[in-house]
Amino acid sequence: MKKKSIILYPIYFNSKCPRSRGRRVSKSRAVKNPTVDEIYRAVRALGLDCTVEKDKHHPARWFEREGRVVVSTTLKKTQVIKEVAKKLQIIRGGKK
Repeated sequence: MKKKSIILYPIYFNSKCPRSRGRRVSKSRAVKNPTVDEIYRAVRALGLDCTVEKDKHHPARWFEREGRVVVSTTLKKTQVIKEVAKKLQIIRGGKK
């Protein structure tokens, strides 16, 4: 299968943000105010190739430059998001 680029924004995993504003995981899987560095660590822990772009922003949140992580993988985006959410909770010392 051909590798594709998947973009992950911190808003996808932020428990303080409602789904209508961009959160992609359930509140039980989300963490409070994740950073691109934490997302990068979670993606690397999964063994995936990725790069951090700190000067970028989510299209709907152009006024907040919180960055993004670009992942190169053959997996589906929803699958990557779920796995990264699990790893973020472990990094934060939460649920396993």
